[in-house]
Amino acid sequence: MDWLFYLFHLLLVTPMTNVLVAMARVFGGNFGVAIIVFTLAMRIITWPMTSSQYKQSRAMQAIQPQMQELQKKYKGKDPKKLQSETMALYKEAGVNPLGCLLPMVAQMPIWIALYQVIRVALGSTPESYVSLSQTLYPFPYVHEAVPLSTHFLVWNLAQPDTTFLLPAIVAASTYVQQKLISPTPATAATTPQQQQQQQTQQMMSWMMPLMFGVFALQVPAGLALYWFISAVAGIVMQYFYMGRTVDWRSILSISAPAAPAPGAKARGAAAPVTGRDEKKPPKSAAARDNGSAESGEPVMITGRQESRRKRHGRRRGKR
Repeated sequence: MDWLFYLFHLLLVTPMTNVLVAMARVFGGNFGVAIIVFTLAMRIITWPMTSSQYKQSRAMQAIQPQMQELQKKYKGKDPKKLQSETMALYKEAGVNPLGCLLPMVAQMPIWIALYQVIRVALGSTPESYVSLSQTLYPFPYVHEAVPLSTHFLVWNLAQPDTTFLLPAIVAASTYVQQKLISPTPATAATTPQQQQQQQTQQMMSWMMPLMFGVFALQVPAGLALYWFISAVAGIVMQYFYMGRTVDWRSILSISAPAAPAPGAKARGAAAPVTGRDEKKPPKSAAARDNGSAESGEPVMITGRQESRRKRHGRRRGKR
């Protein structure tokens, strides 16, 4: 395991330390601004994975009705058939259930490395200065940036936030981002299985923000700042990816958005036209007298219509 730890530091921690120290010197020794710029740069670099996550989320939302039909048909009756039909539906729609977790899994090594960078770069003990000098590349530009300032706005980036402001905004921004990428149910839950699935989805939309909020209370404020900026950048990317059409009311609501009940009429939808309400085109005089051959309906001929026919017949005979 020692070689894995050494490889992790060599390939990730050391380059990140030098990049962040160099950025801090560019911005006047402000390590907080360096973290913000670094976060945005990482968002741009990992955009292919992020866009794949958005596509998977949209595809999952599109197949929700089929998923619910399969659960209604096979749940509790044939679990193996349900699993095979579900995987076939995933394959047909091109959906990978693990695709939504890929960006988060890819971000975890960056979080661990950034935690190590903050401990080394912003440390105040003699041991941390020695570790930092051994980590920096032999370039005068990065060495002259030491020592770095640990303060950014009201936070000490090397210590956990004691104002509880940063954990709160980390949890709030993570909640909004989680609601944006979570598939919305297409129909209302009508079975216990569907209700349980929607409750699980709603619980997950709360568990992730709360978990990040609790972590932000315990880790250095610099790492919590990275989480906050990353979540805000993800919200902006998702907003433009969805074509600026976001239902903020359902996102900011505490409860899950209510899906339309089955069979309910949509607002503004036209009422179905019945045979009694359907308007028929006006008929000509001949059609009214002789009836429609296509419809085959019998026509009642009155005495006045019969006398009119006889007069027309006499006139044609004279001519």
